Amino acid sequence: MTAFPVQRRVFLTGLGAWASSASAAERGTVASFSVLANIVRRVSGDRLPVISLVPVNMDAHGWQPTAADLRAVASAAVLVENGLGLEGWISRLATASGFKGRLVVASTGVTPRFIREGKVTSLDPHAWQDPRNGMIYARNIADGLAAADPDHASEYRANAATYAAELEALDIWISERFASIPVKARRIITTHDAFGYYGDRYGITFLAAEGLAADAEPSAKSIAVLVRQIRREKARTVFLENMTDPRLARMLARESGATLSGPLYSDALSEPGGPAPDYLSMLRYNTSLFERAMRPE
Repeated sequence: MTAFPVQRRVFLTGLGAWASSASAAERGTVASFSVLANIVRRVSGDRLPVISLVPVNMDAHGWQPTAADLRAVASAAVLVENGLGLEGWISRLATASGFKGRLVVASTGVTPRFIREGKVTSLDPHAWQDPRNGMIYARNIADGLAAADPDHASEYRANAATYAAELEALDIWISERFASIPVKARRIITTHDAFGYYGDRYGITFLAAEGLAADAEPSAKSIAVLVRQIRREKARTVFLENMTDPRLARMLARESGATLSGPLYSDALSEPGGPAPDYLSMLRYNTSLFERAMRPE
């Protein structure tokens, strides 16, 4: 997304003038994707309306912004992004919309890890998979909301502190679930390399499925490569994500004999009423699946 029609830019000019005079509560907050939006909602309480640009069950990596996204960002008091290279599209969207609010990079202060794919090394953007980083996200979001709406700064910071305490308790619970599992059993194959921060925190080796591209239709060749990997690693379970093409699940089950489990929720929450409608539930749900798969039979 590189350009927008002239008439849309004229409309947004007027919208920007309205936004500059409206209160933060009237303008609300926009988050890039559903996990982040949920954290923002917990920190803001009922004080501010919150919009997620990328819907639940959708991938933020290659999102194509819509005209509705453009309008939402143009009028927002606060725009919250993950950073670490997750949303390559969001800076273009902010510029094109004429966004004049406060930008919050939720991952500021996180110690990043890196992913090596072939000869390319890049930042791993999935920092929220470690709940301790979720605490950092909450504090950064509270600071951003407080700056945009100083009359309620103490409320946002109190909400963030309460939420951080819940995340701390969850971190302890997750650690306890894995404590009795032998180190040699802590190996999991997933179809998306999204759990590195989680693995570093809890001593689990996550092996990304080889030969698969997240944005490509699975080919016979890629399936064959993955089947060989499953057999080589002696993996009993391969985890699929809520964003995984169901054709992949059917082919893997037929070709490898491995048990397929999931869906995992890594980059997107489930619908309300699903197993992962919020960030805390997502971590609990994934943990329960991992524990079940790694326990010796």
